[in-house]
Amino acid sequence: MFNGIIKNTGIIKNIKKNKKSMILSVQTNLKIGKNSLGSSISCDGVCLTLISVKKRTLSFYLSSETIKRSNFSNTKIGKIINLEKSIKYGDEVSGHYTQGHVDTIGKVLNIKIIDKTWILKIKVPKHFNKFIVEKASIHINGVSLTVSKKTNKYFEINIIPHTLKLTNLKKINVKDFVNIEFDIFGKYLYEISN
Repeated sequence: MFNGIIKNTGIIKNIKKNKKSMILSVQTNLKIGKNSLGSSISCDGVCLTLISVKKRTLSFYLSSETIKRSNFSNTKIGKIINLEKSIKYGDEVSGHYTQGHVDTIGKVLNIKIIDKTWILKIKVPKHFNKFIVEKASIHINGVSLTVSKKTNKYFEINIIPHTLKLTNLKKINVKDFVNIEFDIFGKYLYEISN
């Protein structure tokens, strides 16, 4: 489990593509010991298993399902990604609970800047609209955010300067694809009621 409060990023240094999987190597200042092998780390919102630690470089295995569901299908060397270690019992939860099981990718339709706040307009496949609720939580590239507006065609999120400073969201451009995980409790409630 994660909570979407990002304090570290990393830069993709190597991508090894296999037929239906991928190994990603990320350089970062995130403090990870060698005894952390096998642990889960949120990489741009995707829960990945740490398979190697060499100095400041962490390596992760991505299955075909992970590649299919996330924007890692088109990732490139040099891309900056958000990183978060899994939360431990007793940790403060400043964001909201997430599993790192990305539901889909969303396309950035527009970026509007008001004062120092960025407002992103994002479109997702229509059948996911049922999981989006105004003023509810949503994870974008692993960052815990709040839906500020919802229509039948898109939703909006506001990103404050502090969040922009600490995450890769400041690098996003129109037409980029972002990883999205909808609120876990909302998904379970929807499933139970249908």
